[in-house]
Amino acid sequence: MDTQRVHQSRYGGEFRWALPVALVLCLATPGVGFPEEPGSTNPPVSPAPAESAPTPPPSQVPKSRLNWETREGRSYVIPGVEIIGYLILLNWYDRHHTDPKDVYRTNGNTFWKHLTDSKWVIDNDQFSTNQFLHPYSGTIYYGFARSAGLNFWESLFYTAAGSFLWELGGEKTAPSINDQVATTFGGSFFGEPLFRMASLLLEYGGEKPGFWRELGAALISPPTGFNRLVFGNRFDAVFPSHDPAIFTRFQIGGTLTTSSHNVSDTVREHGGIADFSFAYGLPGKPGYTYSRPFDYFDFHLTAVTSNTFESIDTRGLLIGTSYESGNSTRGVWGLYGSYDYISPQVFRVSSAALSLGTTWQTWLSRAVALQGTALGGAGYGAAGSIHRTGDRDYHYGADPQALLALRLILGDRAMIDLTGR
Repeated sequence: MDTQRVHQSRYGGEFRWALPVALVLCLATPGVGFPEEPGSTNPPVSPAPAESAPTPPPSQVPKSRLNWETREGRSYVIPGVEIIGYLILLNWYDRHHTDPKDVYRTNGNTFWKHLTDSKWVIDNDQFSTNQFLHPYSGTIYYGFARSAGLNFWESLFYTAAGSFLWELGGEKTAPSINDQVATTFGGSFFGEPLFRMASLLLEYGGEKPGFWRELGAALISPPTGFNRLVFGNRFDAVFPSHDPAIFTRFQIGGTLTTSSHNVSDTVREHGGIADFSFAYGLPGKPGYTYSRPFDYFDFHLTAVTSNTFESIDTRGLLIGTSYESGNSTRGVWGLYGSYDYISPQVFRVSSAALSLGTTWQTWLSRAVALQGTALGGAGYGAAGSIHRTGDRDYHYGADPQALLALRLILGDRAMIDLTGR
């Protein structure tokens, strides 16, 4: 794990096909939903999923088929086998197609040595490898478990186990502390939004989602698509969203830097940009509850021509409850999990964190609403440094953090976003 080009080559393909996430969602998911207006008895604007057949009573559902409400039909064995198979295939590919190939020529002795006699280290791989590609691999482990019917916490455990197995047996280099943390927590906090968005895309397709929705869901969460394809009826039950209020925004444009000094010659001063935001479970919808991790989450992705993924930010409510104040304010508060990858061309910062905070919406008038999130907590992450530290141009450590995000919605005419970290 101390050879930069190794990981860049190994995971390079994932950059090319992860980008359709934003496009698929914006084309196939309904537009914008807001919580109920004050004094209104009408349901929120958020469109309901297409009508589907009601969930049969448990006695009528074959035990071998997944039922999300009763959890019958879930499998602890299948995702374990899938994760091990994925790791074997990844190692096989790397030892034949990734230089230096000798790094991946591992065996049982490698695993045992790392387990009993190796010191865990902070590795020297590239920032994008450690802070994006490892968490994205974590979403694969997580998705195998989640789409097999396991809950959030069980899937997080499988993600940790998958990362642990790779660190011990996937490479000859010493196991990495930062990879284990980023893959486990970044992968889970990133993987759950992907799983939820893929499931929502399928849910809006009714009882029998069409080909394009199945394909879109597979692009968003490949393990979900894999399990639905390979195991057929076993895992074809769509995860129930409980019809959350949602917000979707997609923007495209260009960037132009008017002045730059003392920066690398590789910095591009103009280019294209695509920006995607998705909020799930906005507070205030009657009957919607927050009993499951990530029943509320916010997902944001920015892609640019100069730097591929410039930022990926997710935050979701792990444990919490709803509240209200008067007739105009509704919200949720509790413990949040977040994953942030922010890498414009001139600085880089990334972390996986736990925070206490709240998300709320206040109606300032019948047409004007203020939405906001305030968080404070700590995590483990990496940040770019002005001067090189050892073999890396970034460093690791604990990172206390705070966030305030505000969105002012002026009816259907305008919207103003402001975020401070």
